[in-house]
Amino acid sequence: MAWNEPGGGNKDPWSGKGGNEGPPDLDEVVRNIQEKLGGLFGGRKSGGGGDGSGKPSGAGKLGIGLIAGVILLGWLATGIYIVEPAERGVVMRFGAYKEVTQPGPHWHLPYPIEDVIKVNVDQVSSLRHKAEMLTRDENIVDVELTVQFRIQDASDYLFQDQQPDKTIRDATETAVRETIGKSDLDFVLTEGRSSIAARIKQRIQELLNNYHTGLEAMSVNMQPAKPPDEVKGAFDDAIKAREDKERLENEAQAYANEIVPKARGAAARRVADAKAYRKKVIADSEGETSRFLAILTEYEKAPKVTRERLYLDTVEDVLSNTRKVFMDTQGGNNLMMLPLDKMFGGKLGSASNNGPRLPSESTFSSRKPPAKGTRDVSRSRRTR
Repeated sequence: MAWNEPGGGNKDPWSGKGGNEGPPDLDEVVRNIQEKLGGLFGGRKSGGGGDGSGKPSGAGKLGIGLIAGVILLGWLATGIYIVEPAERGVVMRFGAYKEVTQPGPHWHLPYPIEDVIKVNVDQVSSLRHKAEMLTRDENIVDVELTVQFRIQDASDYLFQDQQPDKTIRDATETAVRETIGKSDLDFVLTEGRSSIAARIKQRIQELLNNYHTGLEAMSVNMQPAKPPDEVKGAFDDAIKAREDKERLENEAQAYANEIVPKARGAAARRVADAKAYRKKVIADSEGETSRFLAILTEYEKAPKVTRERLYLDTVEDVLSNTRKVFMDTQGGNNLMMLPLDKMFGGKLGSASNNGPRLPSESTFSSRKPPAKGTRDVSRSRRTR
């Protein structure tokens, strides 16, 4: 039965005891809540001897202030944060970038006024890139490399580029195609790997800086490039021939390094010997000249004595190496031989510092003069 049916009585849910009252006033509900809060913090209800205004007393105000202060302190304490050594804190105020904080304890205005995003700037990430590239001499080569990078600028990483990870992938592919496209196949396959990796790293960093990604390319590790499988055999033969060429060149260079110093040493020795011989000849010539000039001076003073002395020195020099002397007689055809080596018991040819010598002058003086009709060879030569 409905509450307003005839005969059912007044069953209005909003009605009070009288049955004719309307719904409660909103102001009255708020006043009741204030009275309950006032009683909780030491106040009194308006009907219980209060001031009749419905406001809490002084003790109630103090309790509300304490609660508000505690809530405020708790809210402010939520702004304390600590940035780790490997992190950087990006502070945003109402969603807009404000500043970057360094490692250590910091404080910011609590949420929702300010917020902090922590970014790890020491974490090293890597990406792998593998593709077939066209070289400058129109050959195809398989290139595989790994790029290691990290966050350098936290603010640029968060706000300047929408997808920095995708940007570095695109920059890597662009740098690889540009660098390989400017290099020949032989250079890529042989000694150019380190140089190409350095150029790729430099180009990647330039692109990352242009797009303000906040990323830093730390290293580029390039694997040995390979030709396509269809022509791999021919390339292997070419590489082997190139290695044989380098080996033979190294062996030839080693042989040259061994021979050239020896040849230079021999040449230097011959030059030194020639210079020494020249000095010796010059010194001997100067000595002979000095001796000749000294003799010439004495000859000009006494020509006859000097001629006699020269003759005797010459004969002594000749006869000192002679073991036999032949003497002829005047008016005859017979020759007399004097075996000096036997006459002096072999002492004539004995070894000495000056070689064989003739007997002293006292030895000849003890002998008898030659017989009449004979003449001394040395005397005849001297008189001639």
